[in-house]
Amino acid sequence: MNLEWKAVIMDQVFIEGLEVETLIGVYDWERTIRQRVIFDLEMDYDCRVAAEGDALDKALDYSAVAEMVRSITDVASYQLLETLAEEVASALLANFAISRIQLRLSKPGAVPAARNVGIKIVRMSEK
Repeated sequence: MNLEWKAVIMDQVFIEGLEVETLIGVYDWERTIRQRVIFDLEMDYDCRVAAEGDALDKALDYSAVAEMVRSITDVASYQLLETLAEEVASALLANFAISRIQLRLSKPGAVPAARNVGIKIVRMSEK
């Protein structure tokens, strides 16, 4: 019996609690103010090359990832969290060497009786 083993890379880089303000919501009053939303990102990224050489230029630049999220939310004007989540996930997959992203987007205060509401999506790169 010939069994071949494949190495499975399961490294993740994460950004937790990235707070930004954006124009989001369906009600008329929401279309006139910026509201706080919170991103939690888990990005699959092979960290071995960066680790082997202790090389910053080979690592996933989480500062650049956070800046891209901020730049998208600065100009965004969506009604739905779902749309904003898709936009951010697509942009990050297209611009960084990540193979998969799990994105959680929270909108605290959207439902007065709830501590938090939001959406969580998982997307994979088509590369």
